Amino acid sequence: MKENRDESPRRIETVETRISTLCAAILRINASLDLETVLREIVDSARALTGARYGLIVTVDDAGRPRDFVTTGLAPDVPPKMTEWSDGPRLFEHFRDLPEPLRVADLPSYVRELGFSPKLMVVNAMQCTPMRHRGSHVGNFFLGDKEGGSEFTGADEEILVLFASQAATAIVNARTHEAERRARADLETLVETSPVGVVVFDGATGEPMSVNREARRIVERLRLPDRSLEELLDAVTCRRGDGRPEIALSELPMARQLSSAESVRAEEITLSVPDGRSVTTLVNATPTRSADGAVESMVVTLQDLAPLEELERQRAEFLGIVSHELRTPLISIKGSATTVLDASRTPQTSEMLQFFRVVNEQANHMHGLIDDLLDHGRIVTGTLSVSPEPVEVGGLVELARSAFVAGATNRVITVDLPENLPRVMADRPRIVQVLNNLLANAARHSLESKPIQVAAERDGVHVALSVTDRGRGLPEDQLRSLFQKHARTVGDESVRPSRSGLGLAICRGLVEAHGGRIWAESGGAGRGTRLVFTLPVAEAGDSAPAVPGPSRHPGPERHRACILVVEDDPQTQRHVRDALIDAGYAVVATGDPEALPGLVRTHAPQLVLLDLMLPGTDGIELMTDAPELDDLPVIFISAYGRDETVVRALDAGADDYIAKPFSPSELTARVRAVLRRKSEPEAFLLGELAIHYEERRVTVAGNPVELTVTEFEVLRILSVNAGRPVRYDTLLSRGWGARYRGTHDPKLVHALVKSLRRKLGDDAANPAYVLNQRGVGYRMPGPEE
Repeated sequence: MKENRDESPRRIETVETRISTLCAAILRINASLDLETVLREIVDSARALTGARYGLIVTVDDAGRPRDFVTTGLAPDVPPKMTEWSDGPRLFEHFRDLPEPLRVADLPSYVRELGFSPKLMVVNAMQCTPMRHRGSHVGNFFLGDKEGGSEFTGADEEILVLFASQAATAIVNARTHEAERRARADLETLVETSPVGVVVFDGATGEPMSVNREARRIVERLRLPDRSLEELLDAVTCRRGDGRPEIALSELPMARQLSSAESVRAEEITLSVPDGRSVTTLVNATPTRSADGAVESMVVTLQDLAPLEELERQRAEFLGIVSHELRTPLISIKGSATTVLDASRTPQTSEMLQFFRVVNEQANHMHGLIDDLLDHGRIVTGTLSVSPEPVEVGGLVELARSAFVAGATNRVITVDLPENLPRVMADRPRIVQVLNNLLANAARHSLESKPIQVAAERDGVHVALSVTDRGRGLPEDQLRSLFQKHARTVGDESVRPSRSGLGLAICRGLVEAHGGRIWAESGGAGRGTRLVFTLPVAEAGDSAPAVPGPSRHPGPERHRACILVVEDDPQTQRHVRDALIDAGYAVVATGDPEALPGLVRTHAPQLVLLDLMLPGTDGIELMTDAPELDDLPVIFISAYGRDETVVRALDAGADDYIAKPFSPSELTARVRAVLRRKSEPEAFLLGELAIHYEERRVTVAGNPVELTVTEFEVLRILSVNAGRPVRYDTLLSRGWGARYRGTHDPKLVHALVKSLRRKLGDDAANPAYVLNQRGVGYRMPGPEE
């Protein structure tokens, strides 16, 4: 009994010590606002009261994943090792999902029973508890290994639960405080960066409490030197939008709202200072109230109307430009018509044609203006549609270059396109329109003596096309706004805008509709400008159209024959092109005879319409000198209808001759006749030799003949031109491919013909199938032979 009486005071003393220690710990915990400091104090206090050697708090996020680790007593590398351990996440999930506190005397054995390896267990005895706050799980609290090796008791568990509750409250409070701080920071950032000026006035004093960046910018335009904001408010006068007399700012109804707490909605007010400076703003004012209804503050928003006034000015300027641009061709049309109608005598035919030409050109100009306006309207409203298809970049560039050179013959256009450039997805007429606009822009900003370069290169999944001039160049700040509507450049007053000034803005809309982008580059003043746009590369599985479309539109899907028109007179070229397009043909037109070889290689036309008289050359000489025309049907167009001229053209190898003037029906009928005669038959028969084109099969006396790809192609070229000699360079370029284009190597052709004759059983000394044309090339016998 004496021993029990002696232990009772010690037990009471221990409980009192624990209570004192617990109260001191709670005071220390509440003395800090830093979450990590608070959690560390909780772990240390729990360890001290329970005698634990190790302590760990793990917080979790909303998904239950570990978020933060706070440890005492453990080595710093223990939590990372547990996280990297393959069984670590599953073991943590087990402890995380415990419904109530847990005490374990032998942790390694407990872990082994759960099916995990205990090799990373650094403690033996352990107690843990989930940390919850109002039903939400925020983490777990672990204590391990009591001093002296004893087990944790129920009293230790009560202390752990008590501190876990304190920790859960601290975690939730810290997260709530962080969320509120982040929300406040986001709100302050939103207000500060708002494009509308915001001023908050104190409800009691009427003094401004906060002013955002836009409001400061507006005020700075009125601020007087060495004057405070309050002094500025006293000096400002206000003029309302309804025309009432000016009043001082202090007399403005908005100022009285601070006392009456009435709202102001969208009132237009011009703020002025005595030296004449002013700012027109749209004002709104809204009071904020406390719970008892008292006005705490007044939030005033100011919207600077200067940008809207600038837009209105641009709109008026735009209408003026459009009116002027439309009036100019209208005056020419009206003048031409009036001159003819009011003439005292009937004008001669040549004079009438001249007037009609003026009317036609000016009507086309008006049509282009209206098209620009409609395109821009579709771009703005989002109704612009394009129909991309896989096309060759070279074909797009050549169509645009030909169309541009036809209207600006003094400009030099250089083209730099790399080999093996992939096809792009493009609406052909639309992208040609973009290139034409860029070429026109480059021509307006550079001298005629300086060339304009068109280039292209692969750019990842896009192809980048560029138009570069050597003009005056642009500063960096103007490059960013170059593709905006009515963009003007400094020092550019002498440059007349193209049509309605919408050209580059339309380019941007068209390129973006294709999924590309457009931008401008310049080295600065005097160093030219480079305009670049991208188009997506066509997928490998996409099939290209049979032939490229015409410069205007592809026409009805009745014929897929492509016709090349080489005509330097714009009126005749337009007449021929329109007639063929209306008949359903695809048309490529150019006025430059030097472009013919490239166009033939790019577009593979089935027929060529060739003007007899071309700049710097004669059509007959061109047909004779250009190997690309050797196996193509040619129809000459000429104003000369004399017999000797027609005979000379037909003797040179032309298939037909049309004398000007001619009707569209005559033109299309002659084209159909030539194409019908020149259409490749299913098979070619010559004695015992049979060439089956579709099957790419050759037989002699019914026996198959094995030919290489090049041998068959050479034999095919000779057979479709039977009766006409085919030159060595033509056989090289058509039979061997692009790498032999422009070369003249008879030895290679001789070697192939020798092999071909041997396989066909043709006697070289007295051939029946492949005949020599000494000094020129080879031929096969024609029907008359």
